Amino acid sequence: MDVNAYQLFAENTLGCHFNNIELLITAFTHRSYLNEHRKTVKEHNERLEFLGDAVLELVVTEYLYNNYHEPEGVLTNWRSALVRTESIGAAAHKFNFEPLLRLSRGERKGTERGRAQILANSFEAVIGAIYLDQGYDCAKIFIEKSILSTFKDILNSGTWMDPKSHLQEIVQSQEGFTPVYRVMAEDGPDHDKTFTVGVFVDGRLLGQGSGPSKQAGQQQAAESALKTLGEAGSI
Repeated sequence: MDVNAYQLFAENTLGCHFNNIELLITAFTHRSYLNEHRKTVKEHNERLEFLGDAVLELVVTEYLYNNYHEPEGVLTNWRSALVRTESIGAAAHKFNFEPLLRLSRGERKGTERGRAQILANSFEAVIGAIYLDQGYDCAKIFIEKSILSTFKDILNSGTWMDPKSHLQEIVQSQEGFTPVYRVMAEDGPDHDKTFTVGVFVDGRLLGQGSGPSKQAGQQQAAESALKTLGEAGSI
């Protein structure tokens, strides 16, 4: 992919003309690509990802604060739903980020889950690049178009609810216990590990889930437990 392709993407998809197009190219550069092109590529996208993550969270927080008068806990859950990996990965897919990714040959053959994480990371890195090159307002416009535009669907579907918090409320109200999460298995190499987590109530396994981190496994386990409770009617 040549420089012109990235500039066209910036103008047609992001809605801005980059002064320093190398910033955008870096935003699409995965660490693995740098390892294979050390003589020509000097930086990968992780620093831009770090910056973009902060800008994304600020824009979403500002939007929710200015438009909704809800308790802090509700606003926090809404924000988490908007900035989670699944949401920003879906936005990256919608805006056709994948052809622009610069990956090693090995990463291009990686798992679907790994690719989804790379897309989400690149999305945050692109926000960081826009912020550095065009400023806060331009980054905000892109976030409004790509992320905040999905908020009503998230709100209507109920997918904003944090499964762990919801489960804890139900369990504590019914039995007075706090759910306990335990890692039951770890599989795969360090760079692509899967954690299987169980959630227990008073020593009884109520749900089980897995994910690329312990936190993701806990969320999946909580979702499983909520489904079990919904079918049973009670604990």
